[in-house]
Amino acid sequence: MNKTFYSNGKLLITGEYLVLNGAKALALPTKFGQSLRVSSIPNKIIIWTSYDADKSIWFETELTFNDIVSVKNFDDAHLIKNTLVKILHQANLQNPNFLASETGYKIETELTFPRNWGLGTSSTLINNIAQWLQIDAFELLRKSFGGSGYDIACAQNNSAITYQLDEKEQAIVEVVDFYPKYKENIYFVYLNKKQNSRHAIQNYMNKQQFLTKKTATISEITNRMLVSPNLEITIDLLNHHEVILSDILEMETVKERLFPDFKGTIKSLGAWGGDFVMVLSKENPTHYFHSKGYETILTYDEMILV
Repeated sequence: MNKTFYSNGKLLITGEYLVLNGAKALALPTKFGQSLRVSSIPNKIIIWTSYDADKSIWFETELTFNDIVSVKNFDDAHLIKNTLVKILHQANLQNPNFLASETGYKIETELTFPRNWGLGTSSTLINNIAQWLQIDAFELLRKSFGGSGYDIACAQNNSAITYQLDEKEQAIVEVVDFYPKYKENIYFVYLNKKQNSRHAIQNYMNKQQFLTKKTATISEITNRMLVSPNLEITIDLLNHHEVILSDILEMETVKERLFPDFKGTIKSLGAWGGDFVMVLSKENPTHYFHSKGYETILTYDEMILV
């Protein structure tokens, strides 16, 4: 048995945090993602190797089938290994044939983006495992990492989507046309680090009773984004979105915090404070961000799967 699976990375353009409260979010799959290759080996073990985009090994381990069935807990120095055991245990509960095999598995994963970019190392892994074992990726996510699931939807779709959770927290995924005429004015800038979003998450959780109106407003912004005819209207929509989240999270916007002198719009993506931001600018902003020490700048066509 030799099989290969692939899943797309993701960027959440609107609806961060509030997607958990039922806001309609706009999400875009990226041209970057992760593959998973599976082959059979004689012994009933799993030999696992994970490669970063530069072909370097960032994680490798060996697991027995019993490690997974019993959810063996390794010491704190093996956090990634413990997480993998939990994922595979849940996968086996969904498909018991997985570990009923008389042979083992050699598994190799490979990212096509640097792991620290935050484009979905976990979600692409979850979706690849689900494809391999023919199980529900959304359920596997819920039982392992948790989260809204928009990243799984991006992993499974090759074009823009809207994503919303209904009253029963079931995902409503719609493939949408999102080919903005102003895409030449859109850039994605990597902020060089992940930021601890614990404070923002706590503020968000403390304001649940006040979020109904704001959730509806974010959904309306998403709907208007899909039909926005020009750059100026989109800039107004995203600036409004940033103000709403800034108020909820009790945080400065990323533009206020890092780029107050920038002449365009900067939109946080996903959890506030790290990974990529989306920049809308009438002029190429590459020189500006290079001067601030930010070297990774991608155009819309370089980043987004279209």
